[in-house]
Amino acid sequence: MLETIKELKEKHNAVILAHYYQEPEIQDMADFVGDSLELSRKAAGTDADVILFCGVHFMAETAKIVNPRKKVIIPDMDAGCSLADSAPPELFKKWVEKYPGYVVVSYINCSAEVKALSDIICTSANAKKVVESIPKDKKILFAPDRFLGKYVIKETGRDMVLWNGSCQVHEIFSERELVRLKAEHEKAKVLAHPECEESILMHADFIGSTSALIKNVNETDDQKYIIATEPGVIHQMQKQNPGKEFIPLPSNDGCACNECPHMRLNTMEKIVETLRNLDNEITLDESVRAKALKPLNRMLEIV
Repeated sequence: MLETIKELKEKHNAVILAHYYQEPEIQDMADFVGDSLELSRKAAGTDADVILFCGVHFMAETAKIVNPRKKVIIPDMDAGCSLADSAPPELFKKWVEKYPGYVVVSYINCSAEVKALSDIICTSANAKKVVESIPKDKKILFAPDRFLGKYVIKETGRDMVLWNGSCQVHEIFSERELVRLKAEHEKAKVLAHPECEESILMHADFIGSTSALIKNVNETDDQKYIIATEPGVIHQMQKQNPGKEFIPLPSNDGCACNECPHMRLNTMEKIVETLRNLDNEITLDESVRAKALKPLNRMLEIV
């Protein structure tokens, strides 16, 4: 399959982007692996004719927003996102209309239609910086992740109105299991993504985006880590730090398997077929795409 993928990439002048939450073999095969911010930058700067995005639907949409003349494809069109789905565009529009004059900050984990209704986009890596760029006399709406929003409020001191959305992976981590693991592994450092609930974040030694968590592991001397985010990231941590130990935090039902079911819909077999046929193409209404590009560009200008 790897040889076939290589041949098809050359044939179509394609680049393969993969998120850290993809299966290890997909991460290892991709031309570039990153978090939402890194992948947004890479998508904006590629000279490939075809972008195969191994992630979820909103990520591929983002690549299409910044590359209207390129073909953007995804291995499985059903690879959605519970967080993006929590903000239906028609309801989001009504919510925004209730708060005239507010600056609308939307986390990148949302649909193109929601981005088009926003003033500026952020990722978990730059949410604090984006919010701090907004004048203090401006009121802010933050969507769709309420947990990330609460974290940013705590970090910036800004008063924001939050959309009531969340990620199905990050909201089910067990505080009870975290306390148990900390007692069992006294020297373990707890790393958490800001999409987690406050009950998890309060125990964390470091809170950051997916790429920030990997960077922290690379730059610290600790030998054992408890990881409170999608466990796909552990592949990169282990790959870059083979001598260290990583413990995935279990969910409330006791299962240490908090994998994003949408991310895991992408497989090597689907990648081969999608590259061969150039199907599963992302298409956007041009008016929506143009409106969504403005808040994305504002984010990229800030960071």
